[in-house]
Amino acid sequence: MDIGETEAIAAIRRFNRFHTLWVGGLGGSLHGSGMSLTEARVIYELAQRDDWRAAELAGALDLDPAYLSRILQRFAMRGWLDRSRSSADARAWRLQLTDEGIAVFAAIDRASDAQARSILSRLPLPEQAALVDALATAQRLLSGERQTRPRPMIREHRPGDIGWVIAAHGRLYAEEYGWDQSFEALVAEIAAKFLRDFKPGRERCFIAELEGATAGSSFVVEEDEATAKLRLVLVEKRAQGLGLGKALVRDAVDFARDAGYRRMVLWTNDILHAARAVYVAEGFRLVAEERHHSFGRDLVGQNWELLL
Repeated sequence: MDIGETEAIAAIRRFNRFHTLWVGGLGGSLHGSGMSLTEARVIYELAQRDDWRAAELAGALDLDPAYLSRILQRFAMRGWLDRSRSSADARAWRLQLTDEGIAVFAAIDRASDAQARSILSRLPLPEQAALVDALATAQRLLSGERQTRPRPMIREHRPGDIGWVIAAHGRLYAEEYGWDQSFEALVAEIAAKFLRDFKPGRERCFIAELEGATAGSSFVVEEDEATAKLRLVLVEKRAQGLGLGKALVRDAVDFARDAGYRRMVLWTNDILHAARAVYVAEGFRLVAEERHHSFGRDLVGQNWELLL
């Protein structure tokens, strides 16, 4: 989606107003602590290390040194802060929270956790994950940090993985294509048969992980002595664009070839454009297609084949 500068500016300012209100930045008492948002941020940084120097802290928080000095003086008067001359630089003050200051910070920290927990409790798990991803993206973009590409890994299935495969297929195809629960039922049947009739050395389930979380799957099952069938290829939205679908298909093809199959087949639908592009890139060719009504939709099913 193309977005104009005026619209982008309005969106950023709108979010700034929302965020300032949401964190209590307009009031003078964050979480009832009696501290402003700036004071709370200062005490937060002081709690993270005990060797801050005033000038260094002002730079880290982008605060006017005179303004910060007044905040630190108030903290010292309340018994929250010890200030001593730095051993490295006699002209600089070394800052350290007292036990009372640490207790004040701990109370604010708990209140902040409670506020975040309250927000999360109102959201279903998929929306919680979406919120965390969106916040991480916003922080990266606004800070100018360079994004390092996460490195997915692919492994064989373990107990519990097949349940994820069924749930992920049902969820993603309902969200993306509006398919009904009959599709999830079909996936459950395929997955159950794989587990029940599993043939080691001839069949395999590949599970992809990204940053410690399950992110994709592909299956090789025996169609007949000469033919392997590729099934249940899926990549979670958060893992798309990393070449993971291609890797899952390629690992499946390599396994089928090493297992002694002479060809590999698969069935898909023409609306699954990204998956079809992967199959074409790996050398599969379309051998037949047929219209059908399944999963609550009118679809065009396709049969593809790869000679090994």
